[in-house]
Amino acid sequence: MNKSDVILVNVTEEIVRGLVSFMLRGPEYQAFCNCMICETDVIALTLNALPPKYVSNPDMRNATFSELNTPENIEIINREIIRAIYIVARRPKHTIDS
Repeated sequence: MNKSDVILVNVTEEIVRGLVSFMLRGPEYQAFCNCMICETDVIALTLNALPPKYVSNPDMRNATFSELNTPENIEIINREIIRAIYIVARRPKHTIDS
């Protein structure tokens, strides 16, 4: 295996990105600015509140994804996403015109 064949993936980040994208496009958050700046800020705040789960190969990624993708973990992640949405909504890092 070459050094170039080894990758690092934060599986928590993959899950958070997908859930944030889904939530911000849902009916509950239609009034929330879902520009790239705000969406990325929500992802960053959420990830800072959760433990990372890095893996170095696709087989480990799939196993870790399955471990994290439980109703209990998704509930914890969703709670952190909602907290981050409210923080970003109160203090967006851009002007209204962005």
